[in-house]
Amino acid sequence: MKRDKVLTIKKQKNKQMKTAFFFFGLCIVGFCLCTCNQQTKSTAGNVDTTAQFYTMDDFASVEKFDVHIHVNTVETTFMEQAKADNFKFLTIVDDRPFGLTMYEQQEIVDRHLKNFPALMDVATTFSVADWDTPEWLPNTLSYLDKQFAKGVRAVKVWKNIGMDLRDKNGAFVMLDDERLDPVFDHLAKNHIAVIGHNGEPRDCWLPLDSMTFSRGYYSEHPEYHMYLHPEYPSYQDQIDARDRMLAKHPDLAFIGAHLGSLEWSLDELSRRLDSYPNMLVDLSRMPYLQLHAKTDWEKTREFFINYQDRLVYGTDRGISDQQDTAAFKQGIHEGWLRDWKFYVTEEPITLRGHGELRGLHLPKGVVDKIYLKNAERWLTGKADS
Repeated sequence: MKRDKVLTIKKQKNKQMKTAFFFFGLCIVGFCLCTCNQQTKSTAGNVDTTAQFYTMDDFASVEKFDVHIHVNTVETTFMEQAKADNFKFLTIVDDRPFGLTMYEQQEIVDRHLKNFPALMDVATTFSVADWDTPEWLPNTLSYLDKQFAKGVRAVKVWKNIGMDLRDKNGAFVMLDDERLDPVFDHLAKNHIAVIGHNGEPRDCWLPLDSMTFSRGYYSEHPEYHMYLHPEYPSYQDQIDARDRMLAKHPDLAFIGAHLGSLEWSLDELSRRLDSYPNMLVDLSRMPYLQLHAKTDWEKTREFFINYQDRLVYGTDRGISDQQDTAAFKQGIHEGWLRDWKFYVTEEPITLRGHGELRGLHLPKGVVDKIYLKNAERWLTGKADS
């Protein structure tokens, strides 16, 4: 009996030890799985997906989109740098009176779009050279349809409408002109996005000593300084015409280039974004944004968070033939990196002529929208997408 009792006790102890080792093993496996999962989260794409904010180290790993580029060369140096920095981009064709014609620009970007379809999109434009002829509208719609058939997904409307184009009576043609309505209707119907550079910075209509930026440029080019040319439409005329056009075409997916030419006032810009749900703006007037951040950091950061679905990153960088490709690539990279620093960190930044400010340190979700998701949504051409 005594021997049987001892054997029973030993069996119970062995069973308890096996059970303890079993649960200890489960703990080890669970810990390893948890650790592995955390490592997967934190190292996937070299981005810590558990963090609330990006850092400078995340720049190369985060997919990004620059919606305001002008590629005016057959060289592919810019494409190489864009790919290296994980950037897609929209290259824009303008109907401008200087440099390459819109048709020469279009020929260049058609070639690049064929060779780099996954890296870029194109915003074409239309000519107003034969504006006062009966053929203008059908010719314009036909030309645009040919571009769309090649994969073009956006159209640029430039400041020549509102600041240069006149009708046969000598009156300036503004963006809300009824003769443009069929074009905008056609674009909305076919889900083609529109980017509009309408007017200029408000500084253009101010005396030199009242300007925030660009005094040097307008002092050297008085022909473009609208303060000296009251016979031209005013700054407010440009903004009002754009607003009336948006009201007439609520289904048009529209980006106002350069902060919608409302760079001087976040309040005025907010009012337009509230009034026109189909309007987004690109951020390609960085000095004004940084000045807002210096003047009122909290208000500027709150603006970005409140309107995170309506802002898209863009630089308005012109790309031409390069002699020193290494220096060019470095300049592109450093420019994009400076902007990333402003948006994702609180590190000090120097704004020339205005001193030091700190970055906005925007949450990761806001940065993702501004740098990619909003551009992709806009390019669907659906105002309510």
